[in-house]
Amino acid sequence: QVQLVESGGGLVQTGGSLRLSCTASGTIFSRNQMGWYRQPPEKQRELVATMTSSGATIYADSVKGRFTISRDNAKKTMYLQMNNLKPEDTAVYYCNYHRILTDTIRIGTDYWGQGTQVTVSS
Repeated sequence: QVQLVESGGGLVQTGGSLRLSCTASGTIFSRNQMGWYRQPPEKQRELVATMTSSGATIYADSVKGRFTISRDNAKKTMYLQMNNLKPEDTAVYYCNYHRILTDTIRIGTDYWGQGTQVTVSS
């Protein structure tokens, strides 16, 4: 079992910045992928960014150049630095963890945090 706790959401004006954190606890395998997903109002959940334990990253096109994902494996914590925020970034942001066999092969169960609200006002 893995538990994920997010923090750092809030209300910010267009052009502002926020940093989200996600701390994992429980049985964490050394080879894993953690990521951020978001669900805008009345829309489906979508990928924001992911990073494997070896440092490989994936970003959604909509956030490239504005958001940066990072990890502190020793602290089992992942971050999402969000700069130049736009109203369309408004969503509930979820932390995700799953075990991987390689950087492209996922195995085991997906775990999710409870979500943290990010609201960007225009």
